Amino acid sequence: MLVIHRGSGQLDHRLFRDIGEYLQAGDVIVANDSRVVPARLRARKAETGGSVEVLLLQPETPEVWRALIRPSKRVRQGMRLEFESDGGATGMSLVAEVLRSDVEPSNAGAQRATDSERGQEVGRADGVRRVRFSAGGGDLAEVIEAFGSTPLPPYIHEQLDDPERYQTVYARPKGSVAAPTAGLHFTPELMERLQAQGVRIEYVTCHIGLHTFRPIQAGEVEEHDIHEEWCLVPQAVADAANEARAEGRRIVAVGTSSVRALETAWQDGAVRPFDGWTRLYIYPGYKYRAVDALITNFHLPRTTLMALVSAFASRELILRAYEEAVARRYRFYSFGDACLIL
Repeated sequence: MLVIHRGSGQLDHRLFRDIGEYLQAGDVIVANDSRVVPARLRARKAETGGSVEVLLLQPETPEVWRALIRPSKRVRQGMRLEFESDGGATGMSLVAEVLRSDVEPSNAGAQRATDSERGQEVGRADGVRRVRFSAGGGDLAEVIEAFGSTPLPPYIHEQLDDPERYQTVYARPKGSVAAPTAGLHFTPELMERLQAQGVRIEYVTCHIGLHTFRPIQAGEVEEHDIHEEWCLVPQAVADAANEARAEGRRIVAVGTSSVRALETAWQDGAVRPFDGWTRLYIYPGYKYRAVDALITNFHLPRTTLMALVSAFASRELILRAYEEAVARRYRFYSFGDACLIL
């Protein structure tokens, strides 16, 4: 674990199990408890038999999903897809119809926007389609899960023997297509030690989408079109965070998704309960209001994740810290090492 002190610029090299030495009784750790769904499915085109991969991105209804289909060049509206299983869906069947590519407003109401309102939102050219599922042999959600597999990042080339390794130990509500990987460092034993130390642990839910990792391609960072994510900040989290702030204790976010949820929930000088979609975009110049410390992994350049951490510390300090991490052979990405930014 690389500890970055924003005030002094000091860098400490520690083990993650030592994190309690940097926390105090009354500090509130806020983690994202979203669980990764088996969102990667294999299918064939009913007309031609050609194989495609379908990665579920976001539900509009239980039956209709936005999905990334690859290869997508010859996938057209009205096409029927028949899904294949590795044997875990005995007695079940799953098919889908490809719908028109533009995304209609969902039942999330005014908190959602149409594609035209989103400007450069991912569309047809990126392989994103709307598909309507139908299933046989069970409840639709259960059938989709039985046919699916865990969508591991592309730099992991082998399936995990135990898919739970790509879940945090506190993962509960299903909804993410990528793990909130900063939380992978925690074990039940470490969490018990921190709680015994007087550190509070609370949970928000922020379902992570594939677009989290979409590179910034705009010429200026502020011109990038940010993705949206569904977040839930319960009343209990708001109360704990506000109480800590009143007592001069810190709110410690685990991962960039928790940061986004907490900062979205900050209104009128306090953290408020929040249930809805956020398009909050954090990049250098943003003034943090809810988060005092951040636990995160090492991120790719030119991503919104790197922009977020560069806004939390200075860009210069983050670059210096990353140079140190590379020199000391820290591991990057999902199963990599951790940063604690104080």
